[in-house]
Amino acid sequence: MRSYKDVFSENDRAAMIPFFVLGDPDQERSLELIKTAIDAGADILELGIPFSDPIADGPTIQRADIRALENGITCAGAFEIISQIKEYRDIPIGLLMYYNLICHYGKENFYRDAAAAGVNSVLVADLCVDDAEEISELVEQNKLESVYMVTPNTSAERKKRVAELCTGFIYTVAVLGVTGARAELGESIVPLIQSLKELTEVPVCVGFGVSKPEHARQLAQAGADGVIVGSAVINIIEKNLTAADYGRAELAEFIRTMRSVL
Repeated sequence: MRSYKDVFSENDRAAMIPFFVLGDPDQERSLELIKTAIDAGADILELGIPFSDPIADGPTIQRADIRALENGITCAGAFEIISQIKEYRDIPIGLLMYYNLICHYGKENFYRDAAAAGVNSVLVADLCVDDAEEISELVEQNKLESVYMVTPNTSAERKKRVAELCTGFIYTVAVLGVTGARAELGESIVPLIQSLKELTEVPVCVGFGVSKPEHARQLAQAGADGVIVGSAVINIIEKNLTAADYGRAELAEFIRTMRSVL
């Protein structure tokens, strides 16, 4: 199975990492949209399993969660889509999700089935590094990578702790607040990237608010190893729900454009 290390070591640029909510707008179209992104040049996938109360997400991803849930997506259905993705292309896949879903599914069962489907890492948005021991053994048992978040207001001590725990990459939050496309990323992200690069050799990938080519270029020039784009991708899906190609052409062009500036 292709690893994060394979991508980061082979690329001479930052990795393009689109985010999708699995099952949005339905299981069949979700798979085809993700395949489109892969064909357009996505290096890594960050995927969400929809949840009714996504506290880290803004309105765009909340609506995607609702669409997927209304169409009956479950954790088991999400794993089915992931298995189909991996059959199509051996691309590294990270999950970004909420702890309630894992506990409801059963922690041991969840990590076992995630690994079996082809997942590389599971980032639990509402599980902080102080509680990492709740899942660390399961991550190790199932040969998954560890990914945790750093934000602009994370202390130096906690940044060091996150860097010690992460084996896949550090998910670096570009802006304070919830997910969502932003006009500007703010002044704190460049020094944050630089401080992490000085602290560790673990790859640094940046998400939250990244929506335009100039954002991606700015982050790559600052030293980011990967750029995670979520709400801008979901916006394309949402505005093409009734289109004949459900936005595949626009999505492909967006992925190619973002990738080209990295």
